[in-house]
Order: sequence, then C-alpha cells, then structure tokens
Amino acid sequence: MAKVTIQYWAAAKEAAGVAAESLEAETLAEALDVIVERRGDDERLRSVLAASSFLVDGVPAGRRLPADLVLPEAARIEVLPPFAGG
Repeated sequence: MAKVTIQYWAAAKEAAGVAAESLEAETLAEALDVIVERRGDDERLRSVLAASSFLVDGVPAGRRLPADLVLPEAARIEVLPPFAGG
C-alpha cells in the first residue's frame, strides 16, 4: 500500500470538509473508498466524486478505471469537481 495525499478543490473541498487528507491505498478506487467510508452516511462527497475528474501526480486519470490505476508511494491525488463556466 502506498501512503498518498488527497487534495480537494471547490465543491469537493466543501463536501469533504477538509482541503487535504492522507491515507494508504493501492489503487485510486481504494483511495476513493477510504475517503467515502470515513464520512459514514454523508452522501455529499460520494455524489461530488461521481461527477469529478482526478489527477494523480499532475496526470489526468482520464477514462482509466480507478481500480486499474495503481498509486505510487507519496502520490498526490487531486479531486476536480465540475467547474461552472468550463
């Protein structure tokens, strides 16, 4: 497992309640599961994540399946919700 940092932007930051957090995960899918589980029954972050795109160390995850995207040690995952106007 890699220790990674999740950085939230805009609506994702509001839904997460923090600007960033650290966790351990092997894949992007595992990292997303961890952050959702940390919030229990609060569905706000789950819904923002479903509409978001992700950067891993500055590289767009694109259409790759989160379960197939293996995270390197000390990766920085940025959560980018849709932005108004572009």
